[in-house]
Amino acid sequence: MVMILTDDHGAHAISAYGSVVNRTPRIDEIARLGWRFDNCFATNALCSPSRASILTGTYSHVNGVTTLVTPIDASQPTFVSRLKGAGYATAMIGKWHMGDGPGHDPQHFDYWDVFIEQGEYRDPRLLSRDGLRTVPGYATDVVTDLALSWMASAPEPFCALIYHKAPHRPWEPPVPVRDEPVPVPGTFFDDYATRSSSARRAAMRIAEHLGREDLKADPPPGLSYEDEALWKYRRFMTDYLACVASVDDNVGRVTDWLRERGRFADTLLMYASDQGFFLGEHGWFDKRFMYEESLRMPLVLSYPARLPAGRVFADIVTNVDWAQTILDAAGVGHHPRMQGRSFWPDLLGAPEAPAAEGMYYRYWEHDDVFHKAPAHYGYRTATHKLIYFYNDGLGLPGTGAFTYPPEWELYDLVADPAETRNVYHDPAYAAVRDELTLAMWREQARLGDAPHPAQPRPAGA
Repeated sequence: MVMILTDDHGAHAISAYGSVVNRTPRIDEIARLGWRFDNCFATNALCSPSRASILTGTYSHVNGVTTLVTPIDASQPTFVSRLKGAGYATAMIGKWHMGDGPGHDPQHFDYWDVFIEQGEYRDPRLLSRDGLRTVPGYATDVVTDLALSWMASAPEPFCALIYHKAPHRPWEPPVPVRDEPVPVPGTFFDDYATRSSSARRAAMRIAEHLGREDLKADPPPGLSYEDEALWKYRRFMTDYLACVASVDDNVGRVTDWLRERGRFADTLLMYASDQGFFLGEHGWFDKRFMYEESLRMPLVLSYPARLPAGRVFADIVTNVDWAQTILDAAGVGHHPRMQGRSFWPDLLGAPEAPAAEGMYYRYWEHDDVFHKAPAHYGYRTATHKLIYFYNDGLGLPGTGAFTYPPEWELYDLVADPAETRNVYHDPAYAAVRDELTLAMWREQARLGDAPHPAQPRPAGA
């Protein structure tokens, strides 16, 4: 088993998903030889929480990693601990990012070698049981080198987690690249006219919140606001896509290594990102929000010995589902604490449970100091999305407290896939609104999460 996980790689920057901004032939190859998941979602679109959910098969309120600064209790059960107990050799290489030090360093791994916090793109520092060291080279290459070296001597069966930093901010490609024209999203100059103040408050605008450290240059003088915004978008995307290109090359190195050793067919090979990423949609970069570009995770996997090629999985799955799915593929029992729904039987053509009717999302990091994204939760079905911003009235340090009322948003994903028209207060959507509110309440109860005290109890609950 090999899972390659990246950070902030939006599905719309993968050509297997129809990207109009780049090509990713080696990631596409996994999809072509296996499955592409078109509706895979993060339950908390933030690096550390998503990684904790992937590992443990639980939601943030259960595994305890709700924000970037809440470290994991690494002793809790994971799909890796179950595999190790079943005789697998296990390894974790690259971006851990769930806390450092006793109790938070990786556990249940025979070998681990991880970045400190976010890690560096060049000459990264890596921590292992032997201590801290600096490894010369570019981080994406270094992680792949270390992973392949371990795999070459690991007893079988093995499970290798190959976790890259790229394409996380500050987007440092392996070699300098020249700005290239990139298609601009239709919502780039979004005015948020129908949205809540929660969306308008976010400090994630490319035009206003990317600076020289991100862009490595100052914009030419004398540009209008619109032209400067487009210049920044082009600079950002050029570096971001170059980081993705390096990831794609290294995905190919892993695939080639497995194929050269005759192991590709009987390896469950997964490529994914820990959440999506805004690439200029609504004028934004970053993630956090429950909107589609942030919520949606790319996931492709192959296992030629057992799974057919060239398939698309259209039902809703989440990162919480991965742990049980991986265990099912290995024939290893789940831990009773795990909360997801294994989709492995579906891939074999013999589903054992009905498809998910919707998915529950909760972002906990209220008005963080960098992006001011408010805490919220919501429920998404195949056709609609409900979001509740409960706005606790917490202020940024040194600015004093402020208070915003709770706010709701509702989107018709069929009629408005770009999510530009909030229809929560539209009488034509009253029935849908009430149905989703009740479904969200019931899903919170099923999962053991508590609704915010400010949310009224819906009729029928």
